[in-house]
Amino acid sequence: MAGYREHIGVSGLLGAAYGAAATWAAGFTPVQGALAGGLTWVSGMLPDLDAESGRPVRELFGLLAAILPMILMRRLLVWSQSVETAVAIAFAIYGAVRFGGPLVLGWFSVHRGMFHSIPALVIAAECAFLAYQSDDLGVRLLMAGGVAIGFLSHLVLDEVYAVQWTGLRLKLNKAAGSALKLVGKTALPNLVCYGLLALLTYAALADVGLLKRDDPHAATTILRQAAEDLPARR
Repeated sequence: MAGYREHIGVSGLLGAAYGAAATWAAGFTPVQGALAGGLTWVSGMLPDLDAESGRPVRELFGLLAAILPMILMRRLLVWSQSVETAVAIAFAIYGAVRFGGPLVLGWFSVHRGMFHSIPALVIAAECAFLAYQSDDLGVRLLMAGGVAIGFLSHLVLDEVYAVQWTGLRLKLNKAAGSALKLVGKTALPNLVCYGLLALLTYAALADVGLLKRDDPHAATTILRQAAEDLPARR
């Protein structure tokens, strides 16, 4: 299994490349590119949140608790209609994630459980998409894409390190196949994971108007507009 430093290094390189490509090739602003690159770097460590203990886990929850309120701030300002209320909610979110996150995650997951899976990757990307407030759909997709790339780098790296050379033969250790999976071995984590995935997918589709019943062509219109916006950035 890849170590903490390997995950940081790989996701950091991917984040730098992703942010540069977003700025120079896709036409996003340097700030947007830098933020997307930063999210890619941080997301490369997210699957290790399900580890039982250790300094890296504490650092990860502390980092996530600090970043999440900042990403949500624009939405909090819209929801609360007050700067003071938004700041208070941000503090509450920090405390809930920093101190309650490890406890809640421990109820539903074990190390290399469903938090190391493809559905968890999609959940993380959808959380970023829903949390980031912007009138530009392309920017929200950029942030969600960065989270997905970083998360995927962790899963792939774990699978790569599960392959070992024994003389001239390849040997798979017991962790092989436990990262890039669709289902786990226990029913409850699977139900929780897929239930959350379904809920967030519905919320994301509804948020961008793809589920409007009064407009049967809403999905086509939104997707066409997103595709047209990309060349316009260049």
